[in-house]
Amino acid sequence: MALRESLYGIYLKCEHVLVPGLQYSQTVYEQVLGQYIYPDTVWLDLGCGHQVLPGWREAEEKRLVAGCKEIVGIDYDHHSLLHHRTISRRVRGDVSTLPFREEYFDLVTANMVVEHLSDPAAQFREVRRVLKSGGLFIFHTPNSRGYSTAMARLVPEAIKGKLIYLLDGRQEEDVFETHYKANTPEQIDDLARETRFRLVELRTLATNATFALILPLALPELLLIRLLRTEAFKNHRTNIITVWQKLAE
Repeated sequence: MALRESLYGIYLKCEHVLVPGLQYSQTVYEQVLGQYIYPDTVWLDLGCGHQVLPGWREAEEKRLVAGCKEIVGIDYDHHSLLHHRTISRRVRGDVSTLPFREEYFDLVTANMVVEHLSDPAAQFREVRRVLKSGGLFIFHTPNSRGYSTAMARLVPEAIKGKLIYLLDGRQEEDVFETHYKANTPEQIDDLARETRFRLVELRTLATNATFALILPLALPELLLIRLLRTEAFKNHRTNIITVWQKLAE
């Protein structure tokens, strides 16, 4: 752990020099959530796992959760549900058949979940069903045009879990099958129209280096990230944050 922290500290110094102002995409997602959570918000977190935000943002996650009227988490993975650190109302279930009545939630969120959906059009209609008129659906997902997604697709499944643990610190049981069917700006725009949502906001983001802990690889990656932050390459940035609003019937 001490070595990991030391290497990451060196990486951050390089990042500040080569890509000043770069923000982690999870930080931006947290900021976006903060704009839409109010004391009367009834919130559903899809694929909630065992946390809403990254591990080191527990205090901020508690503040977000405490700032709404009610929050419910749903996930198919029972083990994750048992260990969620902030959501007390948790349901084991499938996004394809959400076990909630129509027009119950003001806000539905999905943090790194949409890439796992096998039939996003049908599953987004379920999200729409449980949202109140004017309610919001906010999701953070990889851009399938991004270099990190392209590399992930090349990694054999047999070693993918171990590699993700090395680079990202996630346990193998937290790694799930991906489909990338709603993971480009064009796909997201098309699906919004198909499922009768209004596209409020779509951001493509460059985030921290995948190889942050492997400095000989992190340095050229930071130069690539610097290029991706230019307008010409915005559609090839690694992450997408989207805000949709349910249209009235």
